[in-house]
Amino acid sequence: MHKLLHRWNDLPVDSPIPKLKRRRVIGEQAMISHIHLQTGCQVPLHQHENEQFAVVISGLIEFELGDPKAGSTTTVSVHGGDILHLPSNLPHSARAIQDTVILDVFSPPSETTGIDDN
Repeated sequence: MHKLLHRWNDLPVDSPIPKLKRRRVIGEQAMISHIHLQTGCQVPLHQHENEQFAVVISGLIEFELGDPKAGSTTTVSVHGGDILHLPSNLPHSARAIQDTVILDVFSPPSETTGIDDN
């Protein structure tokens, strides 16, 4: 049986890019990541097969949605209390305007996401 109860503070922390710390719980059908981005953290443009919900707990982060090479992007400011839905394979990047805490929910789960591939 898989472990059912997890505590964020007991989970290992990784840092796939500068100024970003991440803890994750990976299940069979979904995964959740606790992300802390320091002010100025730049998440590079990436995309992934996973559908993603970015639940911003606190702070302010700007997402750029779409592919700049295609000439069609939208910038969205996401504040504490907001939820951004990112469909599968939508190119996106982000920049932390303030220290920001996000709970990212991904389905299906995977050991890597777009930021691990950069």
